[in-house]
Amino acid sequence: MGKYSNVAHYQDFSELKNILERSENSYDMEKITKAYKLAEESHGDQRRVSGIPYILHPTSVACIVAELGMDTDSICGALLHDVVEDTPVMLDEITKQFGSDVAKLIDGVTKISKIPYSTREQQQAENIRKMLIAMADDIRVIIIKLADRLHNMRTMDCMPEQKRRDKSLENMQVFAPIAHRLGIKTIKDELEDRSLQYLDPVGYKEIEDALLMNEEGRDRFIESIKKQILEKTENTIKNVYISGRVKSINSIYRKTFMQGRTIDQIFDVFAVRVIVDTVPDCYNVLGVVHDIFKPIPNRFKDYISMPKPNMYQSLHTTVLDNKAIPFEVQIRTWEMHYTAEYGIAAHWKYKLGMGGGKKGDRLQENIDKVKSMILDQLQAEDATDIAKNIRNDFEENDVYVFTPKGDVINLPRGSTPVDLAYIIHTQVGHRMVGAKVNGKIVPIDYKLKTGEICEIITQKEEHPNKSWIDICKTASAKSKIRQWYKNEKRDENIVEGKQMLEREFKRHGINLTEEEYPEFLKKIMVKKQYNTLDDFYAAIGYGGVQLWKIIPRLKEEYQKTYAVDIEEISVPQAPVKRNKATSGVVIEGADDVLVKFSNCCNPLPGDDIIGYITRGYGVSIHKRNCTNVPKDISKCEEPERWVSCYWEDEVGEAFRSTLQITATDRTGLLADVTIKLSNMHIFIHSLNSRELKDGKAVVTATIDVMGRNHLRGVISKLSDINGIEEIKRL
Repeated sequence: MGKYSNVAHYQDFSELKNILERSENSYDMEKITKAYKLAEESHGDQRRVSGIPYILHPTSVACIVAELGMDTDSICGALLHDVVEDTPVMLDEITKQFGSDVAKLIDGVTKISKIPYSTREQQQAENIRKMLIAMADDIRVIIIKLADRLHNMRTMDCMPEQKRRDKSLENMQVFAPIAHRLGIKTIKDELEDRSLQYLDPVGYKEIEDALLMNEEGRDRFIESIKKQILEKTENTIKNVYISGRVKSINSIYRKTFMQGRTIDQIFDVFAVRVIVDTVPDCYNVLGVVHDIFKPIPNRFKDYISMPKPNMYQSLHTTVLDNKAIPFEVQIRTWEMHYTAEYGIAAHWKYKLGMGGGKKGDRLQENIDKVKSMILDQLQAEDATDIAKNIRNDFEENDVYVFTPKGDVINLPRGSTPVDLAYIIHTQVGHRMVGAKVNGKIVPIDYKLKTGEICEIITQKEEHPNKSWIDICKTASAKSKIRQWYKNEKRDENIVEGKQMLEREFKRHGINLTEEEYPEFLKKIMVKKQYNTLDDFYAAIGYGGVQLWKIIPRLKEEYQKTYAVDIEEISVPQAPVKRNKATSGVVIEGADDVLVKFSNCCNPLPGDDIIGYITRGYGVSIHKRNCTNVPKDISKCEEPERWVSCYWEDEVGEAFRSTLQITATDRTGLLADVTIKLSNMHIFIHSLNSRELKDGKAVVTATIDVMGRNHLRGVISKLSDINGIEEIKRL
């Protein structure tokens, strides 16, 4: 698509000055220049892995921060963000020269020094915890950190494969969700696309090629739409600006590979964005759009009257042009547009450039909400839960639920009435006994949906149920339930926690006397920061310590300390299922993996297939003779990522296949093909034809079949149609 260049991108101080001069904000250029000179002098002859002078990294990060409209201290923090860690300069010196605000930003952004944790996952989680603590103190810390991460991704090609993959996965799990929750779309989209390029290069290339192939036609189409809207609005609505936008590659990837759809089935692959001066103009443009084009039912969303949690506001509608091609139209004001692109970073633009006001107040409110969410993440006693909590609470798929008073509450998708109760107030959650949705009683674990009215039923003397921890979705609700049990039920927790640990020890063959417990558990207690054995038992009882995470380590310690081989007690287990995905494909040597079918060759049951292990997105299945599969895998760049796989004996689902039918051009050809497929009860996804110069026609049909043998039967019957010359599977 050419949207993000693969060439390493560096910007120097002169480019930073140009960005600042063009900005609406006023900057202390003397302070910024002083920060640059200190960074240049401190980094000296240091170079990046690529050989580029190191100083170009902080200047590039500062350029990204400046483009977001951040303030003077943020830009100084970006220029100096690696000075304290990578050079002899101390934080006290930064404080003396630039003030405590800049020093705090640098201290928050500075990478965490290596700590000897037992697993890489724990080290990453502790780093995230410390980042969140700094972020809660000053939200600018994470904006600089996101800019730093983005520039590293722009220059990642020179890094080892494993590091590229690790950083990309971390982006998808932690940094992109945070960027989304902060509303910084420009960073979120680029982080996701660049990460996907390393996690699944084949899938990324497939989508990129499809977008490039359709680029010329797409541009003509968007120009046509723009012209029609402008002609209808030029005499009634002033200053209408229209542009085209293409959905990010990662968004298309999620809808195609992860949901089994083709690009032509996604309504909003490309969209027309209309920007106007006022809110009334937005609704007037909407009327014009619905007058020109036919709206698709249930595809209109009013995010102006009901903004997204990250402050995003726009009108969205999906319509059909006169050739029945679907496309999305987004309508917003310039103020909404800036907030949609830069999110919380817009706070500094409005605060500095427009003197605050209602918009600035709303942005400040959202900053406070995000800080509150961050503090909720920090309540997790097990650091490894933090990344999962961030994905749950910060991810894109929110639902909007009404209270009986008409207040709108946004929640992560999958949230229950328990989550809603704790968002309303901690005591409402603690005293909850049930819930009504749209006036009807629902179970406690009911999954709330957008637009529903949920009423929480409470009783004064009630208290939370520990099983709710497994039911609720948000980190906030989980931590508040655990906190209640921690404070109110300590004695019960100690007894229950001890019993749970003894059961696990017995199941895993760990035999200790009562007197041996304190010494044996000493290391794990110190690591988890519990002072007494009772504190540790209590934490197990209320869920602060999860046994399944610590038992493997304790087994290892037991074997090492007592020099015994553990023979586990036989415990009845559920029958072991064969390693079969719902797709009917077995991957050799792998368990419980996500399987997706490549759109480049659309493999069918009966085809000779091979799997490609993507980075974090499961196994992509290709036909063995697909053009994207190397002829000699042993000689390709990463042969270990290609794995053997085969079809299950019985595949109980339909697969998509595309046929190209060449025939003598005549009236009724397309109708005959349609009728024949219909008589065979074949589901048709798409069917179109085009005329060739030699009196022939080509019909392209995308259909569902049960496998290769079924497809052969379909082709055989289609061949009986008058004038058919050739049928080829694409």
